[in-house]
Amino acid sequence: MKNLLKNLKNLLITNTYLLRKLKNLLLDNLDILLFLIIIPIKLIKFDRLIYPEYTHYKLIIKPIMSSTVCLLSIAVIFKSKIRTRLLYIFDILISILIIADTVYFSYFKDIISIGVLKNGVMLGGVKSSVTSLITLSDFLYFVDVLILIPILFIYKKHKRNELKLAFRASLFLILLIPAGYINGKAIYNMSVSQPNLLQTMYNKVYIDKFLGTLDFHVLDLYNVTQNKISNSKKLSSKTENNIRNALNKNSSNAPSVMTGRYKGKNLIIIQVEALQQFVINSKVENQEITPNLNRWINKSLYFNNYFYQVSSGNTSDAEFLSNNSFYPASSGAAYYLYAGNTYSSLAKEMNDNNYYTAVLHGYKEGFWNRNVMYKAQKFKDFFGEKSFNLNETVGLGLSDKSFLRQSLTKLKSFSEPYYSFVITLSSHYPYDDTTGYGDFNVGSYDGTLLGDYLKGIHYTDAQLGEFLDNLEKSGIMDNSVVVLYGDHYAIPKDKINDLYDFQNIKNPTDLDWYQLQKVPMFIHFPKDDNKGVNNEYSGQIDLYPTIANMFGLPQNYMLGTDLFSTKNRMVIFRNGSFTDGNVFYVSWTNTYYDIKTGNTIAESPKLKKEKDNALVQLQYSDNTLNHNLLKKFTSKKKK
Repeated sequence: MKNLLKNLKNLLITNTYLLRKLKNLLLDNLDILLFLIIIPIKLIKFDRLIYPEYTHYKLIIKPIMSSTVCLLSIAVIFKSKIRTRLLYIFDILISILIIADTVYFSYFKDIISIGVLKNGVMLGGVKSSVTSLITLSDFLYFVDVLILIPILFIYKKHKRNELKLAFRASLFLILLIPAGYINGKAIYNMSVSQPNLLQTMYNKVYIDKFLGTLDFHVLDLYNVTQNKISNSKKLSSKTENNIRNALNKNSSNAPSVMTGRYKGKNLIIIQVEALQQFVINSKVENQEITPNLNRWINKSLYFNNYFYQVSSGNTSDAEFLSNNSFYPASSGAAYYLYAGNTYSSLAKEMNDNNYYTAVLHGYKEGFWNRNVMYKAQKFKDFFGEKSFNLNETVGLGLSDKSFLRQSLTKLKSFSEPYYSFVITLSSHYPYDDTTGYGDFNVGSYDGTLLGDYLKGIHYTDAQLGEFLDNLEKSGIMDNSVVVLYGDHYAIPKDKINDLYDFQNIKNPTDLDWYQLQKVPMFIHFPKDDNKGVNNEYSGQIDLYPTIANMFGLPQNYMLGTDLFSTKNRMVIFRNGSFTDGNVFYVSWTNTYYDIKTGNTIAESPKLKKEKDNALVQLQYSDNTLNHNLLKKFTSKKKK
């Protein structure tokens, strides 16, 4: 009995000792445990946000945990107090990064990148857009940061056992090597399943979705660094010749009935802010949303399968595509990244054919780096905010009503022939200024973003109708070709369900989403010639070659094709998606859709070739812009 009691006493002492040791061990490493719990939860929550329809925790948990452990391995090298501070700083930085990604994604349907951050000054001008996107729930990512403040203050008083440097270094390797292997394997698997994706970063959402936010941003940093290094090196002569041949092949369109037919006529291009095709010939509460555009479409040649192809540069990307026939930058905005390049732009070729060229836009001259980029594209004049009487404000700035009236006065003063690029503003996101909108009834959509947009675009439609009517009354239309198109989407992806409801789309697919990304484009000819509908699938990159053909301009160094002489063209999007008019490939799910049936189809050798070609075209565009190849090509041509 004595032995039994003695054994029980010893056991109790041992257990108490073990419990004390375990307690001390947990307290000594509480910062590590919290980091390993909190950070993955935040990263998974964000990953779920960007693609709620897709359940892939088994795929995402490994790279998220391994990237978290990689960060942890850096911290464990240091002594305990420094380690705790470092992990807390990591938590703060990751929280800020996720909030920035969340806000950016809700507007651009994309993940923020270093290239985008370079545009921060320009994007900062849209204060109302940014503030309207930030919600209280976004700051939930910061709740733990605040809660941890008193806990860390108390934790600071806990005396921890310090590990020797050799042990900490060993622990660093023990954590880093397996975590790095798991991360590397996930990245390698993606490089096999989606070749060129990690180099081009053309589909940032897809990368984030399968690798997690931390891995994406590390890859982004790596690619920016690599691009800096690679862009400082010359391309091989073979690569340059391949690009030159591809540009010449794309530009050598066969003559058509439109070739040179409008040489010497004025050209007026109107880029309309956030004008999407779904409002054309549509009604709400039995009222036409765009009665004036509907009327002018019937007097023009209307392209009803015309897609915007912008990336994170949005409005500026639309301008870049339409005036240069190159794709936007893979990250950031071409208007910022390539303002020092040489261009064979529409304005430059018009100048060479004795045209006066000008841009008219009632907003800040420096926004999107326009004051620099228009000079690079050889526009002779830029009439920005300072050139207009700011007598009425709607939305971000000068109202479309006042802007278009003042622009008409300026057009009348231009020496002919001229090319005028007119950019509207009032229908800019978030459509929350209803000044001058009138009592347009949007029914059940009142108070929603879609309802506000319908009111805003109805207002802009009225101003465009007045402007076009006055062009006709003044006689300018008799000697001018007028092109009008929308620049980019109106409804962000996080508000798309209202649009699906408006379109009566049940059980929407990615194909449905893409089919809603069309923007109206019409060309009005003198005397209402050539009116009708063109059903060919096309995009903004095809506008410049089309105009060049009509006006007898050189068609050199373009990636788009003339809408009048080429059929069955590829419409390629910056994220690698594409359509040939029969099949739609959605890059972020690696899925092909039959457009007629809406069903998914298997990849065939032909479709695989088209997918590869889309990536090649994007790479040609990137290489041309990154290395300023047009400067070399055009200088050699002059010699």
